[in-house]
Amino acid sequence: MTTPRDLLIVALDTVPDRPVERGDLSLALAGAEMIDLLDAEALTLDGDRVVPGLRPTMADRLLDEAASSLDREAPYELVDDWLWRRGRDLSTAYMASLEQDGEVTRRHHRWAPFGAGRAALADSPARRRAADRWASGEPVLATLAAAVGIREEPTGDAAEVADEAVVTVLAAVSDAVMELEAVRQRRAIEQAAFDNIWRGD
Repeated sequence: MTTPRDLLIVALDTVPDRPVERGDLSLALAGAEMIDLLDAEALTLDGDRVVPGLRPTMADRLLDEAASSLDREAPYELVDDWLWRRGRDLSTAYMASLEQDGEVTRRHHRWAPFGAGRAALADSPARRRAADRWASGEPVLATLAAAVGIREEPTGDAAEVADEAVVTVLAAVSDAVMELEAVRQRRAIEQAAFDNIWRGD
């Protein structure tokens, strides 16, 4: 399994105080992909630039797609730019992949037999591996989960990550999620002001 898949399984398996925003999760999944690609030496970071490395064939289709999407021409892409580009609708792609692999099923209701249904995780080795990684408090997974609100902000988890490039990616994910939340809040304020105009308030 991969870090993105583990993160999505944890997101589906854990009931946070508030539902995980799809956009936040997509950004975190893109960051998780980047961390796995760093580990596979498919890329390195030069400051905050994503420098392509080896081109190994990744066993995971979406991770292989991520490696193929790297900009291979200097001056190379910035980490945050890659997160936004790669993260577009990524949670949907990973959910579809888990469903295709039988890791997620849909529970249908009698009154809506043809609806999409609620996603339910299958009892599988992948789910158990993700749960073990989650229970161990593995710092990369814990920090990504905190960024999307699955758990409280980790007290020292990010500091336990020794790899400076991974720390850079984790910080970029956190910044991108906060930026996305600021955009949501601004749109909500603008919509409220627009509604007030129509109501004559």
